[in-house]
Amino acid sequence: MGPRSGLAAVITELRISDLGVISDAVLALHPGLTVVTGETGAGKTMIVTSIDLLLGGRADPKAVRTGARRAVVEGRFSEISADTVRRVEEAGGELDAAAEADGEVDAELLVARQVTPGGRTRAFVGGAQVPIGRIEDLVGDLVTVHGQSEQVRLAGRDRQRELLDRFAGVDQQVRLTTYRTCYDELRAAQTELDRLRTEAQERAREIDLLRFGLDEIERAAPQPGEDVALAEEAQRLQASDDLRADAATAIVALAGSDDEAGGALAGLAQARRAVERLAAADTEAKPFAGRVREVGYLLTELAGDLSSYLAGLEVQPGRLEQIAERRFELAGLLRKYGSSCDEVLAWSARAAERLAALELADDRIGELTERITVVQGRIEELAGQLHSARVAAAGEFVERVRGELAALAMPHARLQFELTPVDLGPTGADQVDLLFSANPGSAPRSLGKVASGGEMSRVRLAVEVVLADGGGSVTFVFDEVDAGVGGAVAVEIGRRLALLARHRQVIVVTHLAQVAAFADRHFAVVKSDDGQVTTSGVREVAERDRVVELARMMAGIETTESALAHAGELLELASR
Repeated sequence: MGPRSGLAAVITELRISDLGVISDAVLALHPGLTVVTGETGAGKTMIVTSIDLLLGGRADPKAVRTGARRAVVEGRFSEISADTVRRVEEAGGELDAAAEADGEVDAELLVARQVTPGGRTRAFVGGAQVPIGRIEDLVGDLVTVHGQSEQVRLAGRDRQRELLDRFAGVDQQVRLTTYRTCYDELRAAQTELDRLRTEAQERAREIDLLRFGLDEIERAAPQPGEDVALAEEAQRLQASDDLRADAATAIVALAGSDDEAGGALAGLAQARRAVERLAAADTEAKPFAGRVREVGYLLTELAGDLSSYLAGLEVQPGRLEQIAERRFELAGLLRKYGSSCDEVLAWSARAAERLAALELADDRIGELTERITVVQGRIEELAGQLHSARVAAAGEFVERVRGELAALAMPHARLQFELTPVDLGPTGADQVDLLFSANPGSAPRSLGKVASGGEMSRVRLAVEVVLADGGGSVTFVFDEVDAGVGGAVAVEIGRRLALLARHRQVIVVTHLAQVAAFADRHFAVVKSDDGQVTTSGVREVAERDRVVELARMMAGIETTESALAHAGELLELASR
């Protein structure tokens, strides 16, 4: 088969339990071309289904084997890229250290998927459970599955443009990334500009309302806590007569009245003189004298403070009316902007910020208009570069694909890319259409409209072989890539798959011996029936048994001498 180079992201092991008719199977996979064969209905497609599940594909609860609690698929990947490792670790997963080889330790990534008959499904990447929707983001770039759906996608113009851009090289991918960034910026700026223009009248009304409120608050000039302070002062003034009477009574009780001496201070003076006589006669009574003097100081100070308080309660003519007017003025603000002066001031601060933002909208409209002009020009420039690169790549791409198709028994096939100008979109200003004609004399038309199933299979394979020359790390899985073909064409498909496997790990589900003959590793799905339940298992076909398996594929259940001879010729052809 020849040497292989540049391989990466290899599936090293695939385990399947209770999926479809497969009860339990383990496939030890290696680089190169691996084929999976088996009788019709044996469950070959479950191999593709299991890989698709590992990549985040839709789980069908009906695919769970009858009577099983759940279906489980596990895949081991080696030679993982640094970007994939980073994504897995950010998701909480980690790689496993595999066995040492030539002194180096290769890390492996374990991906698992579980599906129950009730429809519940769980996914694990690097040992961490992750949402199903995240699987593709984490490991979707490790494997490309080519089933019948990919054949349908190839007929679509978007897919054809993607393939042309891939062939155009790394520089084209950089241009696309830059273009998409500018395009997204343009859309965001245009959306914001449209919104600002649409909301112009509403914005003007809001500006007027905010200005009116701020002017009203500025004229009233409320102070923090002013409403509470005024209420307390009004209450004190309304009760001033009672307050003065109580203060005067307290002063008389302490110091006596102007007309008559007495009160607590007079009694305390008598007590002080008596205690001083006690202290003079008895040393044990000396502390009493100090305490009496201390009480005297306190009572004197208290009487003075009460006198000051009483003086402050002098009637202030008109003060209550002033307070009432101010509270009435503040009440108008409290009805509109908050339940207290503090809340009114907080509203005022927010309104000032909002007003400033609204008044900047006209400036923002000008900025956006200028920015849109600049970005529009940049996008048009990039769209032109994308178009030029596509035109330059299209000719070489179709020529190389035509060369592959000639080797696949389609020597007269014609391909050409038709690039039609369209309005600027997420991928440029080109509508890409791959035109195809299988026979001379027939005008090329859109690939999806004129190619048969067998022709589409060969075009798809030819495209992948050409793109594989550009390197990469993806594993290819082909399901029935040989549909609708046979004979010499099938041999060439096998040969092309073997060539593709020099640069990639390739896994092919096939029913054609001509394709299976080129395999580096051959697995057969074997069906057994006990009369009640049909069960399939997977076995690796040893090299010495391959001629028998190929003969069975050609002749049916019972092999013949001619089938064995033909199978031997196929193997010899493939080995050359």
